[in-house]
Formats: sequence, C-alpha cells, structure tokens
Amino acid sequence: MDKQQSLSKTGKDLMLKEPYYGFFLIKLNKLWNKKIPTAGVCKNGINYQLAINEDFWMSLSEDHKLGILKHELLHIAFGHLTMYFKFSNHKLANIAMDMEINQYIDNTWLPGAEYSLEDFNQIKTNIEAEIKKAKENNATYEELNQIASKLPSRGILINDYQNLNLDRKAGCRYYYNKLKEAKDEKDQNGTSGDSEFDKLCDQMDAGNNDNLPDHSTWNDFDNLTEAEQKLIEKQVQKLLSDAKEQTLKKRGQIPGEIEGVILIDEIVPQKFDWKGYIRRFNGVSTKVYTKKVRRKENRRFDANPGLKIKMKQHMLLGIDTSGSVSDNELKEFMNEIHHIHKSGVDITVIQCDTKINSIEPYKGKLEMSVSGRGGTEFDPVLEYYNENQCLYTSLVYFTDGECNTSVSPKGRVLWVLSEESYMNEDLPGQVIKLEL
Repeated sequence: MDKQQSLSKTGKDLMLKEPYYGFFLIKLNKLWNKKIPTAGVCKNGINYQLAINEDFWMSLSEDHKLGILKHELLHIAFGHLTMYFKFSNHKLANIAMDMEINQYIDNTWLPGAEYSLEDFNQIKTNIEAEIKKAKENNATYEELNQIASKLPSRGILINDYQNLNLDRKAGCRYYYNKLKEAKDEKDQNGTSGDSEFDKLCDQMDAGNNDNLPDHSTWNDFDNLTEAEQKLIEKQVQKLLSDAKEQTLKKRGQIPGEIEGVILIDEIVPQKFDWKGYIRRFNGVSTKVYTKKVRRKENRRFDANPGLKIKMKQHMLLGIDTSGSVSDNELKEFMNEIHHIHKSGVDITVIQCDTKINSIEPYKGKLEMSVSGRGGTEFDPVLEYYNENQCLYTSLVYFTDGECNTSVSPKGRVLWVLSEESYMNEDLPGQVIKLEL
C-alpha cells in the first residue's frame, strides 16, 4: 500500500470511528512534504492544509495514523494557529497546546501513551544503555540510529506531570500560565516540584528540540493582518459548520469538545438583582412595544381600546464556553440568563471560547447546545460588541474569569464570574461574583 492509499484508508477509518473529524478532514487539502519532521498544519490561501512527512507517516501504526490526523484537526478546531503568536514563549505554548488537545484523543491513538510513564522511562533507560554499549564496540552511525529508533515517540501527556496538579481539559491558556509559573519556579529555585517537567525545561534551555512539539509550519500564520486573520477564522467556522451539518445528516454524533447540551433540571433563585441592573440602564437600545387594552379608554377615539406602551431592552449575553468552565458553571450561567429573560428584556446569547461559536436569540428554553470547550479569549466578543454597540443596551459576560483582554469596550459591560471562580478585577467594566 503506497502513501496515498494509506492516507485514504485512514481517512475512511476516521470517518467510521469519529465521523465529525472524518468530514472535517475531507474539506482540507493534503500534501506530502519531506522538509518537515512529522506532520503539521500550514496556510493555503485563506484556508488551512495538512502537510505530512511521508516517511514519518509510513512508520506509524494504523491507530497512530488516526491519532496524528485528529491531533492536527483539533489544533485547527481550537483556534491554536492564530492564537499561538499571542504567547511570548512559543516553546511553552507548543507544550500547552499539545497538552490540551491530547486529552481529547484516545490513548491507543497517541504514540507512547500505551505505556505508563514508569515503563516508558525504563524502555528509554534500556535503549540508552544499549547505545552506550554499542559505542564501546565501535558501532557505526547507522547501527546507532537503528538502536535509537527502537524508542517509541511520546506526545505531551498531562498524566506525565502529576506534581504540577493541573486541571483537566482547562484550555491552553490555563496550561500556558501554569507551565510558565512552574518554569519560573524552576529558574529561581532549581526545581518546579515535578521532576518530569524539570527534564523538559532542561531540554528546552539546552536548545534540544528532540521529542518536543514541532509547530514550525505555523510560521505561515505569523504577521497576518487583522483582516486576513478574520478571513481565516471565518473560513474555519465554515469548515466546522459544514462538518457538523454532514455529521448530523448521517446520524453521527458531534464530539463533546465541539458541542454539548447543557440542561437545567430546575430553576433556582437568582444570585443577582437583574431587574435593578436593567432599570439602571434603561433608555439605551430599547424597543417600543404597543398593546391594545380594553380596560383603558382611547383618549382620541371613543369606544376604541386604549394603548399600553412598553419599553423593552436588548441585552447581549456572552457565555465563556472554554474548557476551563465546568458544566456546573454553565448551568449556573443559564439559570441567571433564564431570570434575565423573565424580567422582560430581549436577549441575544453569544458563545465564545477562543472564537465566537454562535450568536442566537434566547427564547427561554432550559437547555442549550454549547459549542467550544477550547481555550479562552474575551477579545472576539468585545470586538463584536464594539462593532454592533447600537444594537444592545449592555454586554453581560458570564465567565470563570481565567483570562484578560486588551480590548476596551465602548459600552457598558458587566462581568459575571461563577461562584467557584476567583475574583478577577483586571477586567474592563464592572465585575461581580455569583454568590447566594
């Protein structure tokens, strides 16, 4: 089986096992490139394409081929390629992003993940001893390479860094900040508290990139203009939307990291005085409704019903759907949104993790399809609000506060932090925490 047949077969297998990613893969251009060490996503006009080293590809098992394809597709779906250059330490960003997405891939699909860390380190020790012995026996360069090739590759796995006490599926920005704190700790005190991460830091400091995530193909996305970046993000949204539509047509399931349904079992008392908040901002972006009432006489026309005039506001409610926001927090947000709806305002809900995933009117339903569960970015929603400020009374952003923003809002903003979150007073606007 040649490389093209192999790629085609793996694509079909992915379609059968995880239809969403199979349809997503179909939409991408694929090319072979021996200049890159493994595989990676690169730029193709205003779109993405997948570049693969054919020797690397043919060396993989069938399961690991599935894993590498899903790995690259997740980088695109989670918006990593345009987010990457916002981080100052690119090596740490590489690790943080791989740590995030590898949690969404079955361990049997990830190279090296079939071994425990202890077993993997033992294999590594045995191979290093074998290489040392071969050198003493004057082995050739080719013979040494053959021995070294016995060591399986191993991706960045969150379980390998237990002593860092990292949360699961918390988003790459969370991991980047935690890893940066750990590296700063090691630089100051000689250890981060986790021996495996200490080894990784030593490797980075020595300039040794072996077995470190390689995202060199992402350099195509550096120095994009704002217009180019928005074009690419819109194109990705279309790819994801098309993949979702095709999956649903074929009775497939949308992966939880892309979309999940949050259902409120019961409405509990609100944790904030929404009527008081809405009253304070009356008179901006309001709609005027008239209703005929028989109990009130018409002052101009006898025997006709009178008119009741009512002002109705239109609020933009942002929901942080990043991986760091738990289902319980989302239910807490939806409970508050339901109370806002009952107060008689028009509501538009905008969901965002690293990008805007949906903008829809809220009609009082107790369930909501949640899209995202990647990293966290507040900028897209604030930029949308600034561009469409005349449509809304104010922006209320529900979040766990695990991020900051450089965008200055042009209108009123209320940040609503979940009960289990930490207070973040650096956000622009008023900040409250939901507490009974």
